[in-house]
Amino acid sequence: MEITVTLNGKRLKAEIDPGELLLDFVRRQGCYSVKRGCETSNCGLCTVWLDGTPVLSCSTLAARADGREVTTLEGVEKEAAAFGRYLAGEGAEQCGFCSPGLIMNVLAMERELSRPTEEEIKEYLAGNLCRCTGYMGQLRAIERYLNERGGETDGENG
Repeated sequence: MEITVTLNGKRLKAEIDPGELLLDFVRRQGCYSVKRGCETSNCGLCTVWLDGTPVLSCSTLAARADGREVTTLEGVEKEAAAFGRYLAGEGAEQCGFCSPGLIMNVLAMERELSRPTEEEIKEYLAGNLCRCTGYMGQLRAIERYLNERGGETDGENG
């Protein structure tokens, strides 16, 4: 079947198998930031935006993206690099395998929530797993990023 997708701002037509996952589709298009982690929709590594909303591409059929806009980390490189510096500053980047999914969710949260509390941040990111680092460094980086970008948090560490 053929789909038409706007991927990171570029409109494209592509042939897909009806059962092809969005994760496999975007990787086939060269978006290697999207990772396969748990394959059970529990780790967040495969997070992309579908029309600006985070979705788990490992459990979303590529056919659902037909006529829609898909954004991966490659499509938000400047924003991602800015937040990545905060992760590095808090020693929270470690191996970086989980970072793309986390960054996609943090950037979506920044757009969606105004002045999130620490609890709201934790709830929003509950589906992002990391095996290398403790979550406190990530939380500090997120709070610093949101504070310095103008979206002050009400969290205890903010």
